[in-house]
Amino acid sequence: MTAGQLTLVLVSCVAVLSLGAAVSIIAGRKVNTEEGWHVAGRSLPLWVAVLTQFATATGGGVLVAHVGNSYQHGWAYWFYPFFVFVGFLLLSFIAKWLRRLEFTTIPEIVRRIYTQHPLVTVLAALAAIVVPFGWLATQYVAFASLFSEITGMNSVLLTIVMGIITLVFVLPGGLRSVAWSDAILGGLMLLLSAVVVIYGVNMAGGWSGIREAVPAEISSFPQGLAAAGGMTVLLWAFAILPGTLTNQMYYQRVFALGDVNKARLVMILGGTLVFIGSLYPFLLGLSTRALNDGMTDNQEAAAGWFLTQLPAGLLALFASFLLITIATTTSSALQSVVTNVVEDITVNVFGYRNKDTRGISRIVAVVVVILGAALAIAFPAALAWLVATYAYSASILFAPIFIGYFLTKRGGRLKAVTAGVSMAAGLIACAGAHILDTTIPYAIFGIGSSVLGLLVAHAVFGRSSEQHSTLSPSTDQETK
Repeated sequence: MTAGQLTLVLVSCVAVLSLGAAVSIIAGRKVNTEEGWHVAGRSLPLWVAVLTQFATATGGGVLVAHVGNSYQHGWAYWFYPFFVFVGFLLLSFIAKWLRRLEFTTIPEIVRRIYTQHPLVTVLAALAAIVVPFGWLATQYVAFASLFSEITGMNSVLLTIVMGIITLVFVLPGGLRSVAWSDAILGGLMLLLSAVVVIYGVNMAGGWSGIREAVPAEISSFPQGLAAAGGMTVLLWAFAILPGTLTNQMYYQRVFALGDVNKARLVMILGGTLVFIGSLYPFLLGLSTRALNDGMTDNQEAAAGWFLTQLPAGLLALFASFLLITIATTTSSALQSVVTNVVEDITVNVFGYRNKDTRGISRIVAVVVVILGAALAIAFPAALAWLVATYAYSASILFAPIFIGYFLTKRGGRLKAVTAGVSMAAGLIACAGAHILDTTIPYAIFGIGSSVLGLLVAHAVFGRSSEQHSTLSPSTDQETK
């Protein structure tokens, strides 16, 4: 890269960062309570909640892994975003209840459904934390890898820079800062992705050129839907659906919404936008396959190769797109982890009852970024195992939340031991299947065992002696 090209890229990125930082700081000025930090004061407009949902779900994986997926599997790639959309759609059925009861975290939902026990809270908090923390570390690796290809800069330095950027977006006002900067940058992300993908499709000769150059078994419809194979699609389903249903970052956008009656729309519109946004990796992957079909053994190299084909001006736009995509995801992930550490562990387990936890939230944010960046720098090649966090998190949380919810609706609060047995069964079964490297996705074993454990424990231990419903706002303050 020439000095002029590097300057253009840096100027473009600084401009985007300045916009995001300004929005974050301005939004943060209105945060004067811990509720403002953790759930944006429950005041987000619908359009902000939807765009931050989209920006959060669209991370560095879209730029690399999803492009490679489309490059390799063509039309079959659409199963992946379809499962994400279905997850959002299923969450929409409980979205109004989630917002009405004014939750802050997933472990708080568990404390609502079951009687309280610190071990259950800690296990639920850890299960909720591993996914966003995994996202944080892997996004740092993705940013350093992609940006070093664009600029030639040192990957360690780039990781540190992204850590600082993450803090700039989170520290001013927690979720309020994150949500508003996500919304503005998410809209810009849609625009930039459209520019890049239009250029890529034109390079490949349009859709007709793609159809001529790419094998029919992946580029024709509906034939291409079978390109990935049934087992791969099954693996995606059991990785994505439970992972989406237990991803706290998606819940938080509902918790923070201002209008309770629009809670379902946050999930439905957010999922729809994520699905539509998947046109970017789909078209870019096939365009790259049409231009260069020599990467079938290394599909994730497709995005990097495409970068080398961009002119200087478009490369600068792509760098901005890359920066926005990763920064919005890392800031959301960091804020989610901090909320769990502070609200569920520091306050509910260790009894820290200071009137305002914003100060400790900022300290925890800095510590989490240092840990995530250190992990990304020290073990960049070993972070693939973090993908497994989806399976473990879902194995621990899915049954206690959803099966527990329906059981509680039928007769009142369940006992904490029931949640504990379910979580332990899910964790042990998932880990066992993972270690044995079973052909069937190990999340199936974890979730199935967790459901069975919950039902057996409920049959043995019964319900709590409390007679009132725990699913109505009238008892909300009881678990705060």
